[in-house]
Amino acid sequence: MSLYAVIMAGGVGSRFWPRSRRATPKQFLDVFGDASLIQNTFARLQPLVDADRTLVVTNADYTGITGEHLPAIPAGNILGEPVARNTAPCIALAAAKLLAQDPDATMVVLPADHLIANVQRFQDVLEAAVEAAQPTGDGPGPLVTIGIRPTHPETGYGYVQYDLEGDGKPGEALDLEEYDTPRAYPVLTFAEKPDVKTAERFLDAGDFLWNSGMFIWRADAIMAAFERYLPKVHHLFAPLIDAIGTDGEAAAIEDAYERSPKISIDYGILEQADRVLVVPGAFGWSDVGDWRAVHELADKDDAGNRAEGNVILQDTARSYARSSDGRLLVLVGMEDTVVVDTGDAVLVCHREQAQKVKDVVDFLGARGMDEYV
Repeated sequence: MSLYAVIMAGGVGSRFWPRSRRATPKQFLDVFGDASLIQNTFARLQPLVDADRTLVVTNADYTGITGEHLPAIPAGNILGEPVARNTAPCIALAAAKLLAQDPDATMVVLPADHLIANVQRFQDVLEAAVEAAQPTGDGPGPLVTIGIRPTHPETGYGYVQYDLEGDGKPGEALDLEEYDTPRAYPVLTFAEKPDVKTAERFLDAGDFLWNSGMFIWRADAIMAAFERYLPKVHHLFAPLIDAIGTDGEAAAIEDAYERSPKISIDYGILEQADRVLVVPGAFGWSDVGDWRAVHELADKDDAGNRAEGNVILQDTARSYARSSDGRLLVLVGMEDTVVVDTGDAVLVCHREQAQKVKDVVDFLGARGMDEYV
């Protein structure tokens, strides 16, 4: 089997401000341990996919830092996007690159900034997804995604409803604690980020999973899906198959991106496609989307606090505090609070409002305060 990995690393991670900035976005930060998030993503793939079969699609401004973090990946495998256009064009570019060199390529598509605690379990799920993505008859194989068992009624994720019995109807939930052999199930529906009541209903139903944003499919299968569901993107990116490796490659990529719509693969293809499978997984997953997630995942003291750097906490509970450059940071009488000091900026917010940090970044950009973005 011709197996390749595609790491999507073009995001800025604005909910991770003020540590995540345009110059050093979240995927290049050391959040838990001695390696960056993108380095950990690459390391999890090594037993399954060689470095020379791993592509990284990132912003053109980040190709240099990507090479510094992942020196084992050939420079030609780091693809720079001239402008951000969301995940669909990103995946179309990678598919064209692979089809130019290997018509039988199977793609494992992963975001660069996820955290996974049980790597062996993750690899088992990934192998099951790769097997499920292979064609069994005429035509391309199915599109496969990995779904995560929900642990709480999260409103920041999309959801995937799966068909356990294969009868096209909602049914029983899978007991992932006894889920020894991962396998793929048909997808009944995709649901957008819900409100709290809807998320609680999904959790109670039991047959809904978090949409992880991890995908597996053959390159020809996803290109065929582009042709059917996103014909404009297909029209722009399919010609790159012949342009890759020629003198006109860079100009062709720039032209495709300039004219491409900004659209996600989930909305543009997966929510419309008629042959989508999901492999459920429970392997300690988090997209580390904001500071609340960092607090939840980090080791904490008896009061539920996590302190990093020169920090003093007094009469404080369930809070996260991080100082930089040796600056003393003191919290007194605080609860459910996030305080992050980066030297040139300080974030103070309620832990449950951490997703709204993105609004601050948008505000700073609108005000022309680019030195803080």
